[in-house]
Amino acid sequence: MEITISQDYLDVYKALASPVRLQIIRLLSKKQMSIEELASHLEISPTITARHLRKLAEAEIITLTQVGHKKVAKVKVDKINIVFPKVIYEAFNVYQTEVPVGHFTNFSVTPSCGMAGRSGYIGKVDNPSYFMDPHRMDAGMVWFNNGYLEYQLPNHLKETDHLQMIDIIGEFSSEFPFSNNNWPSDITVAVNGTELGFWTSPGDFSDVRGKYTPAWVPNNVNQYGLHKVFRITDHGTYLDGQPWSPVTLNDLTYDPDRFVLRFEVKKTATHKGGCTIYGHGFGNFRESLQMKLFYS
Repeated sequence: MEITISQDYLDVYKALASPVRLQIIRLLSKKQMSIEELASHLEISPTITARHLRKLAEAEIITLTQVGHKKVAKVKVDKINIVFPKVIYEAFNVYQTEVPVGHFTNFSVTPSCGMAGRSGYIGKVDNPSYFMDPHRMDAGMVWFNNGYLEYQLPNHLKETDHLQMIDIIGEFSSEFPFSNNNWPSDITVAVNGTELGFWTSPGDFSDVRGKYTPAWVPNNVNQYGLHKVFRITDHGTYLDGQPWSPVTLNDLTYDPDRFVLRFEVKKTATHKGGCTIYGHGFGNFRESLQMKLFYS
């Protein structure tokens, strides 16, 4: 589960703000248990135990299932990532471009692959020919097993602008037929033909529903990704604020008209677990792929 510092996830923070509920999570991490079993371990009444479980279930941290005459609790998530607001350099001017995830201009993909929009799948799933269909522009989620997608974004920098930093922002996960929270994949990111490095996505997530994922999407397929910020500076490239690779702004080649972004799962990757890119109407963030050019 990935959450942000916002009112939208207040129920999660409240659910965790209890020593009893934290103890319940520790007990359930070992095995699923009934309300009566938990009450015995906690040495409190089943009624109070049920209230605590209801709080955890409302926050989608556990599930409650009726088994015979008993309600059984089971942990639903194995980790919770908290995304803090990113600090940027307010002193710089910025050109910001956001591109729909279906607006790729070049591709080479292998199944499992496909695209989805607000009302259903776009074209046929696992048929790469549909990646050239004009309706791909309506996609809010795209996925592929091996290969790459390329996006072209405008270069609005003028001759008098001095580029200070580039941010590439998006929501990504691995790709598994249906889903698998533990399915690592090495996703390589390149700008204008220069590889910045690869990020290993830990999985393809469906432990909870994506905040914006449409209701038609089944519970057992991709629901959301992880929000990543790739930042290129004059002294190296950073991933979510941490040093990531030695590539600098000076290492890039520049086209006066455009930037070309590539997201790729290479044949030579150690973890070939595919790639899913989330945009508007899917996942946990109300945005598509973004590029920010900070300049002075």
